Amino acid sequence: MTALSDGPETPVVRAPLDADRIKHLEFIQAVITRMGTNSFLVKGWALTLAAAFLALSAGRLSWPLALAGAVPLICFWSLDGYFLRQERLFRHLYEDARRPASTVEVLSMNIGPYLERVLWKHVAFSSTLLLFYGALLVADLAVVAIAV
Repeated sequence: MTALSDGPETPVVRAPLDADRIKHLEFIQAVITRMGTNSFLVKGWALTLAAAFLALSAGRLSWPLALAGAVPLICFWSLDGYFLRQERLFRHLYEDARRPASTVEVLSMNIGPYLERVLWKHVAFSSTLLLFYGALLVADLAVVAIAV
């Protein structure tokens, strides 16, 4: 089968972005990268601390120690949720700022218009964070249940 066409296809021509707009996108991308790095570091600290608490509490069968390990885990989960939310907010800003006909003020880092689109509770209980921190919390609570 052959496709019928009315003639040669015309390529879509996009207006180039000016230097200020490109610099703005670089600023936003730098923030997105920093939030991703922060999230990665928080996960590393959470895993290290959770492993230490689990090892100590399981070795001694101490439920108070295991329960105490849940506190920093929940704090790290909250902090990671904050960083992931910020990253998603800046991704929305990036998507709007990259369009040539964008209404985003050049060099503005205002994420206020996107706050209602990305809720912290939805981010904190997203599948990635829920699997990571939920598994650590379940392991911690299993040691509490065994030690009691």
